[in-house]
This record gives sequence, structure tokens and C-alpha cells, in this order.
Amino acid sequence: MRYIEPTKVKVLMIMFFATGAVGVLVGLSGVTPPNLKIMITLMSIINIGLGAFFTFIYLTQIQGEPDARKKKRKQKLD
Repeated sequence: MRYIEPTKVKVLMIMFFATGAVGVLVGLSGVTPPNLKIMITLMSIINIGLGAFFTFIYLTQIQGEPDARKKKRKQKLD
């Protein structure tokens, strides 16, 4: 998998965990109609799972080294 900048991964983690938590709270409270409670709760659990996946990516990825072929070489000035 490609290297992803840590700030982007942190934003995705926060986004998925926050929407998942709000979804669980709304799904389990009495705000929603009874036929949508299970659907909202299941979708929020999927969001929490995606947040856990991006947390795993954040904790296990290794920063890629720059490609030496693309690096410009400095000319020697004698």
C-alpha cells in the first residue's frame, strides 16, 4: 500500500470515529423511526470499523524513501 501522509490519515480516523459514534448514539436513542434504528446502527458500526482500519494504517506504515532516480544531481563547481 502507498504511503499516506499522517495528517491525512489522522483526519480520516477522526472523521470515521466521530460519525460512527454519533450514528450509534442516534441509532440507539429514540430520535429515529423504529424501522431505521438497526440500519443507522449498522452503518455507524461500519464507520467505526473504517476508523479502526485507518488507525491500523497510521500505526504500521513506514515512511517511504524518496526515489533516487527522480532526484536531481547537483553539479560540481570546481
